[in-house]
Amino acid sequence: MTHDAQRTPRYPLGETAREETRSRTGKRLGEITLEAIREGRVGGEDVAIHPDTLRAQAEIAEEAGYPALAANLRRAAELATLPDAKVLALYEALRPYRLRHEDLLALADELERDHAAPETARYVREAAAAYKARGLT
Repeated sequence: MTHDAQRTPRYPLGETAREETRSRTGKRLGEITLEAIREGRVGGEDVAIHPDTLRAQAEIAEEAGYPALAANLRRAAELATLPDAKVLALYEALRPYRLRHEDLLALADELERDHAAPETARYVREAAAAYKARGLT
């Protein structure tokens, strides 16, 4: 889903951009129905959100004056394609006293370098600095 400033769909995307909104596997939103699930045409992976949908929601949030929500949605878009185990490890790493400051910085570098996740890497670096300042690493 690509959007220019004049074509950004409005919230909720399920109503305003139903045909363009797709799951992570590429299924259109309209294809994800209880009937399709019962018939086995839609599985668990088919209901996972696509990063483009999260980015579109971030655009809407930004335009509506919610920059923090927009940043969260952009980070979610970066994380949407990572394996679940990697995301859970990231959440665990961000808990106070779990990793040393240097390890958090290395994790941020890995996110940026190996996973094309610069927003999330920035967030981890901010957490590392805050934890260090408060003695939580």
